[in-house]
Amino acid sequence: MQSQTHNRLINEKSPYLLQHAYNPVDWYPWSEEAFHKAVNENKPIFLSIGYSTCHWCHVMERESFESDEVASLLNEHFVAIKVDREERPDLDHIYMLTCQIINGNGGWPLSLFLTPNKEPFYAGTYFPRTSKYGRIGFVDLLKSISATWSSKKDQITANVNQIMEYLGNEVPTSSSITDAEILLQKTFSHFSTRFDSEYGGFGERPKFPSPHNLMFLLRYSKSTSNDEALKMVVKTLKAMRLGGIYDQIGFGFHRYSTDREWLVPHFEKMLYDQAMMIRIYTEAYQLTKDPLFKQTAEEIILYALRDMTSSEGAFYTAEDADSEGIEGKFYTWEFDEFKSQLNEEDQKIAMSFFNIRKEGNFLDESSRTMTGANIPHLTEDKLLSDETTKRIISILYEYREKRIHPLKDQKVLTDLNGMMISSLAFAGRIFNNASYIKAAEKAAGFIENNLFSRKNDLLHRYKDGEAIQTGFVDDYAYMIWGLLELFQSTMNTEYLHRSVNLMDAAIEKFWDDKHGGFFFASIENETLLFRSKEYYDGAIPSGNSVIAYSLNKLSSFTFDTKYDDYFFKLISSNGEMLNKSPFASSFLMSSFIENENRMELLAVVDNDNRVNENISNAIKENFIPYLVLRVIDQSHPMPDGFGEYKMLNGKTTYYLCKNHSCQSPTNDIEEVLNSLL
Repeated sequence: MQSQTHNRLINEKSPYLLQHAYNPVDWYPWSEEAFHKAVNENKPIFLSIGYSTCHWCHVMERESFESDEVASLLNEHFVAIKVDREERPDLDHIYMLTCQIINGNGGWPLSLFLTPNKEPFYAGTYFPRTSKYGRIGFVDLLKSISATWSSKKDQITANVNQIMEYLGNEVPTSSSITDAEILLQKTFSHFSTRFDSEYGGFGERPKFPSPHNLMFLLRYSKSTSNDEALKMVVKTLKAMRLGGIYDQIGFGFHRYSTDREWLVPHFEKMLYDQAMMIRIYTEAYQLTKDPLFKQTAEEIILYALRDMTSSEGAFYTAEDADSEGIEGKFYTWEFDEFKSQLNEEDQKIAMSFFNIRKEGNFLDESSRTMTGANIPHLTEDKLLSDETTKRIISILYEYREKRIHPLKDQKVLTDLNGMMISSLAFAGRIFNNASYIKAAEKAAGFIENNLFSRKNDLLHRYKDGEAIQTGFVDDYAYMIWGLLELFQSTMNTEYLHRSVNLMDAAIEKFWDDKHGGFFFASIENETLLFRSKEYYDGAIPSGNSVIAYSLNKLSSFTFDTKYDDYFFKLISSNGEMLNKSPFASSFLMSSFIENENRMELLAVVDNDNRVNENISNAIKENFIPYLVLRVIDQSHPMPDGFGEYKMLNGKTTYYLCKNHSCQSPTNDIEEVLNSLL
């Protein structure tokens, strides 16, 4: 039971920290006050890292952090610090790496024990309150570590030294890479081997959407005419859209599927999943013209704009999996409840369409019995745009809205907003939907007005009028991507200017002059155990991968070859990892494909906004990921260095460059289209 008195976290704005503000644990935020206490009282630090929509974080809070027994142990023998991983991804990255070194795996809640100097000596994830099933309980763990701290400091010192040695070896050094074709084939073979031909996706369970892996396969298919790669993407996208991982009533994707069939999700909804899924479904529509893919992208956008957007146009971070203390309660349906909302005719359609059963349609894993609840899902690729289906979904949605909603994490993160800006601008361009582009512009305006410091540097987090935390490389990377997509969708050169300025700032703040690549934190961020770099494309593409993508684009947009130089140095900085496991950086490999096949189209026009409509539509209708389109309009001068481009014969003139060499300018749009397609 929660204490009636609050702890220091009551003064924080993070929803995650505020969730623990009434725990009996004497929590500190990450602060010098906490470290001074640890030093002065010679106590080890218990560091707990999580986020507001993390289901197992909630479980550990209920079991342990609301327990007076646990609180007594923590308060007497430790200094307890609570960190929101989404506010401090730099801390999360370094200490998660520690957990992976110690245990071979990681996750949240992340639980670590540190010396007063912030050095880790023990780590884990979720611990039950009491020991059971061969797993040590948190109470026993606290007693054991307290005893070791008091009587066996040499053992702790040895652990610290060993871990710090491992951490010191984690920053990769530059290395030449294998032939690009070999790396790309190796990446494709990895996904091909792991592909689930029956249900789509990769591996067994759990299954994550990982849209950046699918983006790689689309580009690989396009560049090599590999039909197998395309089939894997199509199969996976359809299976996910029809499954329980997709919210069939309110739209948007849940975090991941706990089973092989995409039926039972982990129910939290993350902004980053929505953004990346908008992108992959839009790209897949370009390539296949399957209306289901377009509809899915548009439904995700509807969800994001309706449920995840502030009145000022910024995007919130996540929605919880739990409501009323039960995971998935908001999203699941009892048979009679579902049936009671519809007339007899609609019942027959909806029960079959959404696979609603009296006994329920998914298993409780512990008891291996049906739960009695239903997750709406589809078993066939039926017509979802049917008016009857739309009406039924609307009725069910309105009823569901009356339930107690899961917690919405309303903090605004710069990197995730940049990601959503990118996807909205892209989808708006492809679907010819100006409202999507305007939403992206509004969010970009919010970031510019609220998340730039006085020095014109990006900040990381905004909540309740407060912007804090010096930006990380991901903030710069994703905002650059967003601005570049806005430029391509509006041809407003102001967005190009801003992206150039941000890229140059990122190079200044994060670039490793010795080995290449971008550090996660700048020299202006808090000094931690070491400066880490991230190349692994996990839940989202890493900052290095996204910057590589944008370096390609900026080189074409600005004709500045320095961006090409940085691109290849970045690739080399991760050469050792790419040679061994290129599939672990699939988005980076996508950038490699785009660099190898890069085409630039420069259309020189006058002030007539209708000029280039044909070429623009052709680009929208076809999947040409390597293409960079620049429209020079006399009313929007381009940056310095673009050179002089003239109209031939007083008509719209097209300049096409492929593979770093330019063709002769032409007035013939068919000639251009033939070259592009």
